Amino acid sequence: MKRKHKRLTFVGIALFLLAAAAALILTAFEENIVFFFSPTDILAQKPTPDRRLRLGGLVEEGSVTKPKGGVITFRVTDTAQTVPVSYKGILPDLFREGQGIVAEGRYIKNIFVADEVLAKHDENYMPPEVAEAIKKSGQWQGKEKVKTK
Repeated sequence: MKRKHKRLTFVGIALFLLAAAAALILTAFEENIVFFFSPTDILAQKPTPDRRLRLGGLVEEGSVTKPKGGVITFRVTDTAQTVPVSYKGILPDLFREGQGIVAEGRYIKNIFVADEVLAKHDENYMPPEVAEAIKKSGQWQGKEKVKTK
């Protein structure tokens, strides 16, 4: 084999290994990516039960129930649509009705089953996606400037 052919073979193998590594990295990212949805998005797209996602919105007034089994249920709204949420665990101290939250979990049989619930950390914070969803619905009543981070 000539020197030129050896070099081309080496470059070809290197490119193949680089492509294989990139494919493995992208596959690993795809399994761990969690997409953000508003209640309107979830009801429109109906994600599969095996897909992890984040649901953001406001806890609907009068919707929080805490039965004896330890499973807390409430509804999250973006003022246009509402999604029921089920959560087993300890809620954050800042969790309350009318509060902006982000829940992470799966949408199973028309109920969002949350593994984790996060509440806003101060009076002005709202996740930018939630604020945008509420603005799109025409129900925005907050200040024009919202602190997003």
